[in-house]
Amino acid sequence: MTTCFFVSDLHGHIDRYRKLFEVIADEHPAVLFIGGDILPSGAAYVSSIDPAHSDFVNGYLAVEFEKLKKKLGQDYPKVFLILGNDDARITEASILEVATRGLWEYIPNRKVSFELFTVYGYAHVPPTPFLLKDWERYDVSRYVDPGCISPEEGSRTIPVSDYEKRYTTIQKDLDQLVGNDALENAVFLFHTPPYETKLDRAALDGKTIDYAPLDPHIGSIAVRRFIESRQPLITLHGHVHESARLTGSWRDRIGNTHLFSAAHDGTELSLVRFELEKPDDATRELL
Repeated sequence: MTTCFFVSDLHGHIDRYRKLFEVIADEHPAVLFIGGDILPSGAAYVSSIDPAHSDFVNGYLAVEFEKLKKKLGQDYPKVFLILGNDDARITEASILEVATRGLWEYIPNRKVSFELFTVYGYAHVPPTPFLLKDWERYDVSRYVDPGCISPEEGSRTIPVSDYEKRYTTIQKDLDQLVGNDALENAVFLFHTPPYETKLDRAALDGKTIDYAPLDPHIGSIAVRRFIESRQPLITLHGHVHESARLTGSWRDRIGNTHLFSAAHDGTELSLVRFELEKPDDATRELL
């Protein structure tokens, strides 16, 4: 069996990373999936980009993963990583440089083979109320929910074309990424959860903006439609911290596809364990 760990939304919290490194050293998983929002808040980059910002990627993550690799040797896991909407894209250069050292594979908008499986990465989320837009896309159209800021507004740490801001959607991205691939042995590492599931429930009950009620489901319609139509084996999600607390579940299912979320709004590390060959037996532990 191929044992996998999945974490997401660690937001630069050192205590959570320490717990993660400890449990990897103890249990030797074959694969570690990291589902975005891994760095200290990207909000600082919105107002200022200057040399005073600490380099969390090289100053902490790369150092600790290197220690883990030296300790475990051949038992070091395969690490698949994406960023999330709270991770400034300007850090991508550091992420890619560390990837050349064999500490992780950075896979947004990529597919990679692992044994008999194919792993796909996708980091973008539908428009949010937040200003940082590096990892935001329109979902299936140019509609923006009340209270949210469009991808054409806000701030970016890496410039993109006006065309990309206005016309690129999550739906188009997924079509391009996957094409006609067979997905019965596919694992998707998303940051956003799919719309109207147990994984995308936000604490927005009874709230309005200019008298317009807010939808408590904030996941991606495009991702939901994609899962419904293409039925990959497993999809991994984060982004909505409080969802598991509000719905009582960190997992869901759409047809034959197993959906897992590692997002958590407590202080603990949320660790999802699963085997690629037996996703029904997945568990979540708060450490």
